[in-house]
Amino acid sequence: MPAETYGAWSLVPLLLAIGLALITRKAALALFIGVWSGGIIHKYQKSTTLLEGYFETVGAPGAEVLGQILGVFVAGILGLTEALQWITESAGDSVFNMQIIIFCLLLGSAIAMIWKLGGTHAAANWATNYISTKRKAGLVAWGLGLMMFFDDYANSAIVGTTMKDISDNLRMSREKLCYIVDSTAAPVSTIALSSWVAFQMSMIDAGYKATDIAQNEVPSSFVIFVQSIPFNMYSILAIFMVGIIVVTGWDYGAMLTAEHRAATTGKVNRDDAEPLQDIEGEFGEPDVNNPRLRVFGVPVLVLVMVMIIGALSTGYSEGAGLYDMILEADYAAALVISAFAMVATTFYYAYKYDLQSVGESVDTTINGFNMMMTALTVLVLAWSIGEVVSVLGTGEFVATYADKFLSPEILPIIVLALATFMAFTMGDSWAVMSILTPIAVPVAWNLTSDHVMVSVIVGAVFSGSIFGDHTSPISPTTVLSATFTGADLIDHVRTQIYYAIPVVAVAGLLLLLWGYGGSIWGRSIWAAVALIPIGVLILIGLTYGLSRFDVKRKNVDLSEIRLTHSSSPVRPDGDGRMGKTKRDEFNSSSDNH
Repeated sequence: MPAETYGAWSLVPLLLAIGLALITRKAALALFIGVWSGGIIHKYQKSTTLLEGYFETVGAPGAEVLGQILGVFVAGILGLTEALQWITESAGDSVFNMQIIIFCLLLGSAIAMIWKLGGTHAAANWATNYISTKRKAGLVAWGLGLMMFFDDYANSAIVGTTMKDISDNLRMSREKLCYIVDSTAAPVSTIALSSWVAFQMSMIDAGYKATDIAQNEVPSSFVIFVQSIPFNMYSILAIFMVGIIVVTGWDYGAMLTAEHRAATTGKVNRDDAEPLQDIEGEFGEPDVNNPRLRVFGVPVLVLVMVMIIGALSTGYSEGAGLYDMILEADYAAALVISAFAMVATTFYYAYKYDLQSVGESVDTTINGFNMMMTALTVLVLAWSIGEVVSVLGTGEFVATYADKFLSPEILPIIVLALATFMAFTMGDSWAVMSILTPIAVPVAWNLTSDHVMVSVIVGAVFSGSIFGDHTSPISPTTVLSATFTGADLIDHVRTQIYYAIPVVAVAGLLLLLWGYGGSIWGRSIWAAVALIPIGVLILIGLTYGLSRFDVKRKNVDLSEIRLTHSSSPVRPDGDGRMGKTKRDEFNSSSDNH
């Protein structure tokens, strides 16, 4: 087994990539070094064996020591070749990965076209009449995130693209918008009928196949999934946490610093930030002479509608109902089709209103592709880290420690912690679910012979996977959230982690209460449902306390952040600073707070 071969060494590439990313804030470089180190570890044993054999053949003294020392250099060369092969395969061998790449490229071109045609300028001007405060902007972004439940990638793309310029206009930091988008993408998708559900159900089936239960006695995977939702406490509480932060404005930690910077200086990103999408810097000033709101709104609407229709059509088969079509849909293919339709819509408006020639539109489209290169580089390298994890057996190594301290009361916490660690280091919640769920389900069944306990463990796996995903800079969903909101990837992780940790801590506390309260309510699903409001109240108290403490420590006036420029809308200039728009005032009677 790979885990037996590499042991703790299988963790090195992941920890190295994450550590370097957080220290250097150069995500692409850190990821590449992580992939390369994985290649070195993979090839080291072969390199030393070959060298030791050679030195022994020529009679060199200390053949074993020489082989081990020089083996590092040989493994470095062979490992580089292996790393490049992994990167190539991640970019091209997987149909799903290629579909996501094409989707990002097409969406980049659509964003560029909308910008150049003046659509985002029109949307910003329109929004000044209706979205006049950060609270309203945050609530709209949160609401859109809840509505776009069908796929986390589409969620990030649609909400980020729609809200970026509007939030910039109100001096909301890109870090804050990216947090709202990221924390209402995967958490929503993992508890609703989405592209995640079919995958999660297949993992539940795989787990039951590893038990000794007769096939005719295995419960419906959908039933287990539904029962697991109240125990997917991190996802549920993360959604509530966004609402708490947006409504109250109780920021703290690195997010408080980011929001204070944006409000007082107009810099939605810090000076040295490297946003994964910088449309202002790429394309300069848009066409503002005749801004038309439909140039913004219709392409976004086309993206959403074609996405829904395309997904349902790919899941259609004779006799299939709506539920079956949702579960069987090919969401990645639908994303590609919908992004192409969005681009086509922008071309139509460029021609109809004589805003650009066909040649100019093609040039803008290509520039839009170029704008996405940084994000796609990081995304492909993040996928490559997944290949490293698979080859070195990282998941199997970590999972072997799952059964060290088992009891029904603490099993959910152990699974939550294990899933958290695996998702943080692997950067892929689906990979964690695919590795851990088939292991955790039979463990839960063998320990309790209770299907409810299986649901609990499934929910704990999902919770830990999403939390680890949210706090990992090598997660594809984290990368895409930063891409579509134009945020710096590492800044996004550094600010979001302050909100994610209290949420997972409360989720863990609730799972402990449920487990040790079994003598009172047994293994009741409704007891978990009843615990969730308690968790929300705890989060409100924690958020208030942490915010009061940090505001006092940093000597920041929260009202200044909330009220700043609510009567003076702004827009981002090319250097990331903010300049006033033509509209000078908002309605002074709006809900300033």
